[in-house]
Amino acid sequence: MTHRLLVNYKLPAKVVGMAIVASSAFYVGCAATENTPTVKDISVSNPYAPTDSNLAVATIAGGCFWCVEAGYEKIPGVVEVVSGYTGGESKNPTYKQVSAGGTGHTEAAQVYYDPTKITYNGIVQALWRIADPTDDKGQFVDRGTQYRPAIFYNNEQEKQIAEAAKQSLQASGVYKKPVVIEIVPVSEFYPAEEYHQDYYKKNPLRYKAYTFNSGRYQFIESVYGKKYELDFDQFKPTVTSAK
Repeated sequence: MTHRLLVNYKLPAKVVGMAIVASSAFYVGCAATENTPTVKDISVSNPYAPTDSNLAVATIAGGCFWCVEAGYEKIPGVVEVVSGYTGGESKNPTYKQVSAGGTGHTEAAQVYYDPTKITYNGIVQALWRIADPTDDKGQFVDRGTQYRPAIFYNNEQEKQIAEAAKQSLQASGVYKKPVVIEIVPVSEFYPAEEYHQDYYKKNPLRYKAYTFNSGRYQFIESVYGKKYELDFDQFKPTVTSAK
């Protein structure tokens, strides 16, 4: 079964106009593998995390975390996605601090998924249909390293999977520019403020206005075509029957 990961940004012209006006005052840049950490391994308090200790956790960055969260929550096997900040040095950063670019953090998302339904490779592959892995200076309208794309691996196996996916993507020739997305060790993750969580659900009109203006989905379509759905059946874990 194929899944379109991006919320449809194509609104009727009148509605788009209303959305842009409504959001103008608000608009700023968003302005199972072996030894994969599970929910019980997360050291930083995360009030938005699910409580099922059988879930695995992946940390992904692809620019505006509203869009990353919206995309990953459509994937079969993904239970919850939490927007937040990671990759920096200061403790408990705020949105204002991170968006100013002075903390070293990037907007990211923690993806809580069922490793019996989707592999870590599937989580990684989904990012190519959400972000631009050729731009390490930001993503689309949001510029600066606080919006840099990255894959934060938890262990050596995840690192190898992510590196292989990156190399395969580069070899495919689908992009005109080099694939430069960072693949780095996981660091402390700080959940973003409550109003950022599930933003696309809470503020659908403003979210669609933002995505329309960002150019994100237009870029994805320019790379993969209008039918950019991804078949996640290919990323289901292989079940070996006992003899």
